[in-house]
Amino acid sequence: MAIAILLFAALFQVVLPVRPARAVISTDHVTFWNTVLINTYRQLTGDAAAPTRISRAGAIMHVAVYDAANSVLCARRAADCLGQPYAIKVAGGGDFNTAVDYAAYTTLTSLYPSLAGVYQARLAEAQDGVVASPQQAAGRSIGEQAAQAILQRRAGDGSDAPMSYTYDGVPGAFQQIGTGAPVTPQWGAVRPFVMTSGSQFRPPMPGEGSTYDEVVTGAEYTAQFDEARRLGSRDSTERTADQTRAAFFWANDADGTYKPPGQLFSHTQTVANGQNVSAESRAKLFAQVAIAMADAAILAWDAKYNTPVDLWRPVTGINQADTDNNPDTPKVAWQPLAEATPNFPAYVSGHATFAYTWATVMQHWFGRDNIRFTGDTDDPDATVRTRTLASFSAAADENAHSRLWLGVHWHFDADAVLNPGTELGEYSVDNSLYYNSSPTELLYQHRDGVTNARTVCNNTGRQLSNEHRWEFWRCAVSGSSFDLFVR
Repeated sequence: MAIAILLFAALFQVVLPVRPARAVISTDHVTFWNTVLINTYRQLTGDAAAPTRISRAGAIMHVAVYDAANSVLCARRAADCLGQPYAIKVAGGGDFNTAVDYAAYTTLTSLYPSLAGVYQARLAEAQDGVVASPQQAAGRSIGEQAAQAILQRRAGDGSDAPMSYTYDGVPGAFQQIGTGAPVTPQWGAVRPFVMTSGSQFRPPMPGEGSTYDEVVTGAEYTAQFDEARRLGSRDSTERTADQTRAAFFWANDADGTYKPPGQLFSHTQTVANGQNVSAESRAKLFAQVAIAMADAAILAWDAKYNTPVDLWRPVTGINQADTDNNPDTPKVAWQPLAEATPNFPAYVSGHATFAYTWATVMQHWFGRDNIRFTGDTDDPDATVRTRTLASFSAAADENAHSRLWLGVHWHFDADAVLNPGTELGEYSVDNSLYYNSSPTELLYQHRDGVTNARTVCNNTGRQLSNEHRWEFWRCAVSGSSFDLFVR
């Protein structure tokens, strides 16, 4: 019968339908879901789009992805583990990509149920080309279990607590900006992902004052008042053209943008692509970045709201300078470069806290600071869509101080979190996900016929150490072959 059908088709030139090849996503699955997360940020508005809330969501998703990926890799062999689990290590193997897909899909659907249809479509896209099999089913189970473990752990963490605020109502104190309520004023009390508390790395008071009057009548505030008035004004003649470009490049405050955490996730993708980070390693890299940024938001909001001084923004302080009891801060009619100023206290800068924490995690991961990369922006007022940064620390410094040039922060809002952000980044790397450990050496990799075998082995071992996969490693080289052992 089959032969007859083929002959019939040949005689009458019938074109038999050909099933199209299944599409495969153009990137690894970890990066794919990070992009889905970034696109989610762009769709959020109002309180849901607050940097605090979206950084928490990013950490939850990427912890689930990490735990799922780590479970699959550990099941292959101990030497392949990414590190210690954050919330769970699921026994038994499964398909790596499927585990990642369902970990991300399950967490995002739980966090943003109104976007469930979007995530269902992205899941179908990611799974297209993944063959149904026991391995695929096991991967799905691992991903779902990893997602549920971190969702359960974060339940009752304070992020759903009532968010209300009472204004202090004195010169120097934060005043309402716009018509909405202050953004997530209780966030400093949210249970951290790795810190012991929101105040663990709390910076000193602004201008070394302990009261509003001491801050706004002090010499440091006086100097910074003048600097903000000159460099942050809409019609400034002293701000350089490049400072103006940088101000908008790093802004991303408006709804419809990916916000500061999304920009730093995007830049992490760029660096990972440039440094050829594997999909397996990206599961840990993105998790470490996400955990640190979630705690950076808690650190910054603790300093903004939980200290004796909730400092006013330049748009308030400069226009109401006649009330601050400081004869050296003249009142002027002043507008910041930014069209809108965020509705929460100035001290400290959230952008700066995210930036310095992110830079420290990236320095640890790649073992050096001076990695040059070209990052992007979502800000609608940015006149250039990319900037090339010479290093992680240079990117963080520019990000932090761009807020002064935008006219939405004082200088010490950024400088005050250089040390706390760095300390948090180091603490986060050292106290989450951790190294693997084994009482005996494990063979990680064997290669034959490798040029410069010792160099290749040492570089691989050093990379495993930077990624906090294995703390101890050694190379056993014989001729053009090498064995890399880890412990």
